[in-house]
Amino acid sequence: MRMLVFVALSAAMCLGTLGSAQQRAAGALETLPVKGQVHLVANPEGNAVVQMGPQGVLVVDTMREQDSAALLAAVRNLAGDRAIRYVVNTHPHAASTGGNLRIAEAGAQIVGGNFLGQLGAAGAGRAFIVAHENTLTAISQSAASAPALPFGAWPTNTFFQEQKDMYFNGEGVQLVHVPKAHSTGDILVFFRSSDVIATGDLFSTTSYPMIDRAAGGHVNGVIEGLNRIIDLAISEMYTEGGTRIVPGRGRICDEFDVVEYRDMVTIVRDRVQTMIKKGMSLDQVRAARPTLDFETRYGATTGPWTTAMFVEAVYQGLR
Repeated sequence: MRMLVFVALSAAMCLGTLGSAQQRAAGALETLPVKGQVHLVANPEGNAVVQMGPQGVLVVDTMREQDSAALLAAVRNLAGDRAIRYVVNTHPHAASTGGNLRIAEAGAQIVGGNFLGQLGAAGAGRAFIVAHENTLTAISQSAASAPALPFGAWPTNTFFQEQKDMYFNGEGVQLVHVPKAHSTGDILVFFRSSDVIATGDLFSTTSYPMIDRAAGGHVNGVIEGLNRIIDLAISEMYTEGGTRIVPGRGRICDEFDVVEYRDMVTIVRDRVQTMIKKGMSLDQVRAARPTLDFETRYGATTGPWTTAMFVEAVYQGLR
C-alpha cells in the first residue's frame, strides 16, 4: 500500500513537470506547491522558491532581470497582499540575482526605533537581501562579460560563517554555506518545518552541475555539497519521499534523486582523474567521453552549459 502511495506521488510530480513544459513553451512561469509553506516558481532558465506565512514572504533567488516582472506577479498571485520581507540569493550569477532590485523594491520591512533611523524611510520600504559575503563580493564587482548589478540589487545582510540561522513565518530557516562548489558563495536554504531544501545551481535535474572555475568552483566542492544535501534530507522510505528538494533548474526532487546525481558526478570525476594520471590532455579526455552513459539525460552540445564545458571544468580543477 505504501509503495502505491509512492508511485502516485511520483506520477503527480511527473504530471507537474509535463504541465510545466506546456506552460513554459508559451513563455509562462509555473507555480507549484512543494510542501508546508513553500512553493516553487519555475521557468526553463531557473527556479525561484517562495515561503509565505503570517509574517510575510521570503523569496529564494530572483531569476533573470527580464523574468523579474513575471516573478513578482507570480509571488503576488501566491501571497496576495502579504509583504515581501526577505530575498535570499543562493549564489551570485545573474540567472538567480537578476531580479533582486525589482523584488526587493516591491517589499517592506517591519522596523522601528533606532534601526528605522539607520535605514531611513527608503530602506524600510524594501526587502532585505540575504547572501553569503562571497556573493556580495561577486555581485559588486564588474567584469567584461557581466557588469556589476546596481547598488539596490546588492545583498544587505551577509554572513561569512558556515551557517546562518533565521526564524521566519514560524519555522527555522538554515542557510548553509557550501564552499568552492558551483562558486565560492553557494548556500543551501533549508526550511526546517516545511522540510524543503532549495539548492540553487549546486543541483539540477536538467544538466551537469555548472562549475564556475573563475569564481572558485570545483567538482570536489560540488560533491561535498551534494553530500551535505543528502545529510540534511530525511527520506520516508528507501530514500523516497520525505524531504522535498528544489534544484536550481528542473523538477521537485527527493533524496534519491540527489543520491543518483551525486553518484553521476563522482563517477565522472573519478574517470577524469584516472585519465589525468595517465597523462591524457584535455582534448584526449574529451575524445574519450567520460560522460558517455549520462549524456542522454544531462548532456548538451549547445546552450550556456555544454557537456564539453563540464568536462573541461572537471579536468582543470583536478589537474
